[in-house]
Parts: sequence; structure tokens; C-alpha cells
Amino acid sequence: MNYRIAVLPGDGIGPEICDGAIKVLKKIGQKFGHEFEFEFLPIGGAAIDKYGTPLPDFTVEKCLASDSVLLGAVGGYKWDNMPVDKRPEKGLLGIRKAMGLYSNIRPAKLWPSLAQASPLKHELVKDGIEIIIVRELTGGIYFGERGRGEENGAAYAWDTEKYSVPEIERITRIACELASKRSKKLISVDKANVLETSRLWRKTVHEYAAKHFPEVEVTDMLVDNTAMQIVKNPTQFDVVVTSNMFGDILSDEAAQVTGSIGMLASSSLGDGTRGLYEPIHGSAPDIAGQDIANPIATILAAAMMLRDSFSLTAEYNEIVSAIERVLDKGWRTADIYSENCTKVSGSRMAQLICDEI
Repeated sequence: MNYRIAVLPGDGIGPEICDGAIKVLKKIGQKFGHEFEFEFLPIGGAAIDKYGTPLPDFTVEKCLASDSVLLGAVGGYKWDNMPVDKRPEKGLLGIRKAMGLYSNIRPAKLWPSLAQASPLKHELVKDGIEIIIVRELTGGIYFGERGRGEENGAAYAWDTEKYSVPEIERITRIACELASKRSKKLISVDKANVLETSRLWRKTVHEYAAKHFPEVEVTDMLVDNTAMQIVKNPTQFDVVVTSNMFGDILSDEAAQVTGSIGMLASSSLGDGTRGLYEPIHGSAPDIAGQDIANPIATILAAAMMLRDSFSLTAEYNEIVSAIERVLDKGWRTADIYSENCTKVSGSRMAQLICDEI
């Protein structure tokens, strides 16, 4: 099979970590008989410097013509004083909107060999954990009506939480598709004991899943209990689906449980198979060009692309297994280094993973 991948290296360490992911994708292509065609396109600060905009029109056009998109990172000190609507981050928001991406999938994975990096007690994480949070990305309170006013001499502000059945159904579909490829269990997180939107959310999730994914077992959990359970018993979670605001908060909590942001990938998906895949960390301009950045999050993002956009599950599993073997052998980049391990550069880490494939 042939696949066209738009690559948006972006700023800071973005080009370095994308190089590592591309190296691994090429190796997977050789092993499984796939051909990957990469087209490099500007976004963020790099696009501002060359084209005066964080998201050139031709970048959007070519991303929409690709089979999927791999992103490095955007932003940096250099552009911090620019107007808000011209900053590098606007490029990221713009490409998400142009691609119609309404779900954000963020796996928080703690590998057994990195258990010591977690702030949780060792007995809670010694076997590793993986919590995949599917967050609705374009609705809810972040996009609802809002305003400010004054009443009886006191200023006030308001924000509106609003969800429609179609919005809930489409995010449920993506969560169920993921769950069906894994444990066939899905936890839906809401605040149905208080919020009307959550009551509609709960009803819609169950009805849609029962009709279209009867093999997936759906259970409910209130958001406050979920926040407690993530630090009390994280291994009970597999795939979690929730609203925009709840997902924003819980995904950051789950990421912290792993203790290493350099190992975490994410994807944004819409109605089709084309997605935007990226690490969750930033551009780290202070270490750019030094070949010390950890490429594993971006490599995992590329692996997610294989599984979730191209349905190449065996190839995804091969990359994940290769990473696990490298970590088990004690190879570490600077951000995950610990005593009795061997420190390697970012490019060397990517090569070690290739060697294991």
C-alpha cells in the first residue's frame, strides 16, 4: 500500500523529532511492504518567518490532499510578543479547523520500565498503565455563548455549556472504534447528577453504542470520581470518552501520572480517516538543534496514524513492541534518564527503535 503523509515539522525541536518518526515509518514500510510518501510543509513560527502567516493556504490545501498529517511542534520565545491572531499557535488551531477535527485522542501510557518516573506509589503502576482519553474538541463550554455584565453594581460573567445529539454521537463513534480494537470496554465521564448536558451525554452515548457497537461495554463515571480514581487505581481505565472541558482537565492529570511528557502522543480525528498526529509536548526551543530531544512521543504519534487512519494494527503493535524492548534494555534519552541506564541522543534513540523492528 502507498500512503501520502503531510509532515509539518514546525518549530524548535519539531524537525528533529519528526525526522525520528519518519525514520521509523520508513523501516516499518520496508518490513511490511508499504510505501510512504512524505511532503514537508510550513506551519507555526517557521511559516511566519518565511511567509508572514502561521498557516499558509498551500499548507492547508496539501494537508487536505494527504492521507494523514504528522506534526512536530509550534511556537517559541521568538514569536511570544506577536499579536494573538498572528502567533504560531494559530497555525495549529487553524489546521484543526480546516481538517474538521472534532476529537482529540490522548493516550497516557506508563511503560513498566519507566514506573519509577511516576509520582504514584510503585505498587499502583509497577505493571504499567495506559489510559486513552477521547476528548470532544469543538463543542461544549469552550465554544458556547459567553459574556460579561453588571447587576446591582456587581460585575458578573457567564459561559454556556451546550451539546447536541449529533456532536455526542460522533465522538462516541470514535471512542467505540478505539475500544473495539482494545479491551471492548469504554468509560463515559460526565456530571449527570448536576448538569443537563451531561444527562443528554449519558443517554446518547449508551443509545449510540448499543445500536452501533454492541460488543463494547459502556459504563459511566462522574468526573470528580474519575479524577480521584486516576490517582487511586489507574489500571482500571482503558478508553475514556468525555466532553471538551472534562477531557482537557483529565488528560493533563493522566499525563502527569506517567511522569514523562516526552513519551506521550496524541491525535485529532474527524469524520474521515485523515487525522492530525502529534506529541503533546511543546517545541522546547532551549534544546533545539542539540539532538537531545526525545523522539518517542512523535514516533508513537506516527504509530497511532498507522493504526487509526490506515488500519495497520500489526504495524502499530510492532512499533510499540520495539519501543518497549529498547526501554527494557536500558536505553534512555536525557529526559527519561535514570541511574544504571545508558543515555543516548534523540537520533540514536530513533535508530535503536528501528534496529528492534
